[in-house]
Amino acid sequence: MPTPTRPGRRHRRAGLAAKLALVPVAAAGAWIAWSRFVVDHRQPLHPALPGHHECLETAAGGIGLYGSAEATGVPLLLIHSVNAAANAYEVRPLYRHYAGSRPVYALDLPGFGFSERSDRIYTPRLMTDALHAVVAEIRRRHGNARIDAVALSLSTEFLAQAALDRPEDYRSLGLISPTGLDARFERRGAQGSDRARAIIAFPLWGRPLYDLLVTRPSMRFFLEKTWGSKVIDEGLFEYDQATTHRPGAEYAPFSFLAGHLFATDIGALYPRLTLPVWMIHGERGDFVDYRHADRFRDAPNWTIEELPTGAFPHFEDLPAVTRRYDAFLTTLAE
Repeated sequence: MPTPTRPGRRHRRAGLAAKLALVPVAAAGAWIAWSRFVVDHRQPLHPALPGHHECLETAAGGIGLYGSAEATGVPLLLIHSVNAAANAYEVRPLYRHYAGSRPVYALDLPGFGFSERSDRIYTPRLMTDALHAVVAEIRRRHGNARIDAVALSLSTEFLAQAALDRPEDYRSLGLISPTGLDARFERRGAQGSDRARAIIAFPLWGRPLYDLLVTRPSMRFFLEKTWGSKVIDEGLFEYDQATTHRPGAEYAPFSFLAGHLFATDIGALYPRLTLPVWMIHGERGDFVDYRHADRFRDAPNWTIEELPTGAFPHFEDLPAVTRRYDAFLTTLAE
């Protein structure tokens, strides 16, 4: 017969289990306290790019806009990606390369960098409206000329929609490591969950959760996944640290994490583009699923190229990227 368990031993085990159950609660409480009282949420933020820096007041809120417009030519707009630490520094190599040879601009999308970071749900429409406002201002400054625009990662979806809304604004579209050419291409229906965002953004743990995502080890981990390498751009890493430790930095990423910023019908957007499209992507890292890109390889208005890099090829091999982009531009009819 089994030996009966003594009451004292049962009580000790129950007490130990209760104490162990409190460990994660205590750890969460400690992290919340650390976030609230120790983490600096007002780190200084300097401009990510050289040249003129201003804030445009638009229907999408205040938009941080960088510009180097001393040269003549077709204006170029550069659009950073969307992630927990997104900002205009992500297009810095391209901006610096083209500054002085043509008018070049870059913006901070709503919720990022120097743009408005209010507590609201960030959607593709909001981002597209911001692009409309910025493009209209650029065109106004340059005799209503059509522009070239290059977007990175998820922002390629916003640019595609903007170009479908107002094709007369653009001469060409550049897509660097575009999203939506993976399994999402064939999906339809609503994206994003208000409930998920409400849970993520709950005031008690929302900012502490975000602070956990943007710790230095966590941020380095995600950048290494983007690069597909331990060798990342340290300047971008440090700027990401500064921009994520600012008031309101968490609100746009909450919408990103909840799925609100993904187009509901991306598979219907890209095929409708009639403007010249240049696409380039890397072959290394976590963002290499372009299974539906073959649909466009024979399209007369698409040029698709690959490089042995991660998802930010312009940081790793700027000469190769600009050489290919410039060759594409020479094919455009004026």
